[in-house]
Amino acid sequence: MLIGNVGQEPEVRYVDQGVAVARLRLATTERGYTLQNGTQVPDHTDWHNVILWRRLAEIVEKYVHKGDKLYIEGRIRYTTYDDKQGQRRYATEIWADNMEMLTPKTNTDDGLSSTNPE
Repeated sequence: MLIGNVGQEPEVRYVDQGVAVARLRLATTERGYTLQNGTQVPDHTDWHNVILWRRLAEIVEKYVHKGDKLYIEGRIRYTTYDDKQGQRRYATEIWADNMEMLTPKTNTDDGLSSTNPE
């Protein structure tokens, strides 16, 4: 389970038979604090690669943008690949099973004006 902010616009593509796949970068931050002896411990941010499939990916494509806060449930996947130079690379991804959008939407997001013409 992760709660964090989307770091850049999600990347959505369609693969075999029109199945949607979304990739996004999610930042989770552990807030800094001060120890009893006065030592300052700074904020620590981790970046996660999140993969969403099918309907979740379609929702991401329509509604999720850079800066939005998300709740993600999923499982960790470890993958390896060889880059262009032949070096073995390792990647850690979160394959999302569930997502909730936590950023409140404003009245103007749905095309309605929040002002009253009267």
